[in-house]
Amino acid sequence: MNKTKIKKVLILGGGISKERKISLNTAKSVFKVLIKKYKVKICEPNENLIKNLNIFKPDVVFNALHGQFGEDGYIQTILESQKFKYTHSGVLASAIAMDKEISKKIYIKNKILTPKYFKFKFDDNKKIDKSIISKIQKKLNFPVVIKPINEGSSVHVYICNKKDLIKNLKKLIMYKEILIEKFIPGREIQVAIMGKKKLGLIELKPRRKFYDYEAKYSVKAKTKHIIPVNMSSKNATKVMNIALRAHNLIGCRGVTRSDFKFYKNKFFLLETNTQPGMTNLSLVPEIASFNGISFINLVEWILRDASINR
Repeated sequence: MNKTKIKKVLILGGGISKERKISLNTAKSVFKVLIKKYKVKICEPNENLIKNLNIFKPDVVFNALHGQFGEDGYIQTILESQKFKYTHSGVLASAIAMDKEISKKIYIKNKILTPKYFKFKFDDNKKIDKSIISKIQKKLNFPVVIKPINEGSSVHVYICNKKDLIKNLKKLIMYKEILIEKFIPGREIQVAIMGKKKLGLIELKPRRKFYDYEAKYSVKAKTKHIIPVNMSSKNATKVMNIALRAHNLIGCRGVTRSDFKFYKNKFFLLETNTQPGMTNLSLVPEIASFNGISFINLVEWILRDASINR
């Protein structure tokens, strides 16, 4: 924990990922509560970043970036090299958690249930061989989920049956390779971890097909947030323990949110997010609030937790 008095905070927000808008919303929410007590500035991670860091000289950099270049170890490497204390996970943990295949391999090696999957590479001609359908039927069966390996916030994630698989694969053709994983039905459970503490859980009931980008960030989507979760204390403890284990196995710091499917009395870990959103619809602040931690207290804890060599 940060023992030095924090006076100046630089919030990194925006960026060039597909989650730019959400990042700016997170940055604004954090700015709003910190400006009352600290000298605060929101900064884009552009070509002037190092110059701006050295001019402003923040005590802490609050990383409010989401997606590529913000939560994949890239920005963390820059902050480490410039010796500025920053929030959330470090270089390696960020890179591992962002890579859905590597994180899945860690889960599997450590006997954490995760949906079965395989990696699919697009050929150089960008043509999709229809033999992929029989491969899926053999290895996973339909329906399946197709997703980029290195995106967050359910960007370009599609649930596919046999009929719409090829059509949806074409939407992901800009990626060289993607994951095709078995679709797990059941309840959507999200668990927040705060340092070494199991903060709590929440259940989501999306009106949409699943908890996609729209369901996460649009009020119009009317996703139902259920807290407390109607679940036995044994199962609630079990899923929180899995989330904490995943957090530790990946080497995460600060706050994380792990996303699960609960089906036939089993928890399937989909992914661990190292930069969970901090907007008015975000889950970690909601879980914290339910457990008696106000938004400002959550943000200040994240600031105090900041360091280099993460």
